[in-house]
Amino acid sequence: MTDIGEKRMASRARLPAFLRRVDPAVATAFGCIVLLLVVGSLYSSNFLSPDYLLQQLKVASFLGVVAAGMMLVVLLGHIDLSVPWVMTMGAMMACAAAGFGTVGHVLAIPVGVLCGALFGLVNGLGVAYLRIPSMIVTLATNVVAQGLMVLYTGGFSPQDSAPPAIRWLATGAIIPGVPNAILVWAAVSAIMVFLYGRTAYGRSVYGIGNSERAAYLSGIDTRRIVMIAFAMSGALAASAGVLVAGYASKAAQSMGDAYLLPSIAAVVLGGTSILGGRGSYLGTVAGVILITLLQSILSVMQMPEAGRQIIYGVVIVAMLLLYGRTPASR
Repeated sequence: MTDIGEKRMASRARLPAFLRRVDPAVATAFGCIVLLLVVGSLYSSNFLSPDYLLQQLKVASFLGVVAAGMMLVVLLGHIDLSVPWVMTMGAMMACAAAGFGTVGHVLAIPVGVLCGALFGLVNGLGVAYLRIPSMIVTLATNVVAQGLMVLYTGGFSPQDSAPPAIRWLATGAIIPGVPNAILVWAAVSAIMVFLYGRTAYGRSVYGIGNSERAAYLSGIDTRRIVMIAFAMSGALAASAGVLVAGYASKAAQSMGDAYLLPSIAAVVLGGTSILGGRGSYLGTVAGVILITLLQSILSVMQMPEAGRQIIYGVVIVAMLLLYGRTPASR
């Protein structure tokens, strides 16, 4: 194994400098994107048209916002299984707030995002301070959010429709030809790139993911970092829910269920170790686009939802085997 590793390092050293800086996982993800574009063009002549690709980016933006929060949690070596109903709750509460007249319309989006952040904060408190495994606490809060929303709606789809501001945010275009949803994802991406590359918080996230004990001994307030990460994940999941509600013109029961496995798959496809401590946000962006194109091709092939879920599960296991055993590094 040592000889193989040395040969790989030697062959990589012979590459040009700009290629040596490229993460192999990211390069693989972008290579798969090109492959999917070619395959898609064989099934549909419109697959490579600018309008269709722009529509796919618009759809990808919803998943991209969720994956941004999921990556933050995964980098810490945790998981957030509360995404489905935190997302649904954010959408329902935003639409419900809009029913309170002018003030409600103004506060609709902040109310939805704040609800998600509060549930994320509960997750963070449970994981960081009560030391409950993230899988357990996030699954529990997901059920609590589901129960609250079923109680609120009586088990039926809510009658509240998305207000004009939310519909404009998801379907409008402040820049002609570029949907606002893509701009929202671009803004979230810029913030995440700055967070990981330019802040002490981002460096702390990588440090905790590599070794929480070592990070704690070096003076990092690990509990606070973890709590904030889960709060951000909840806020981003709720934000995505608000966007989806605007896209569909209303919130619906279980609207977030379709985003849990794809968000995890997008993160690990981009090369982020599910064990924490290693990954780049560019890889997550590539993973989101890859998953969206894969969904599109499976739809064209009329693949049933059960088949898609099987594919996502296989992808996650395969990428865990491929990247999960790699030594974590910044």
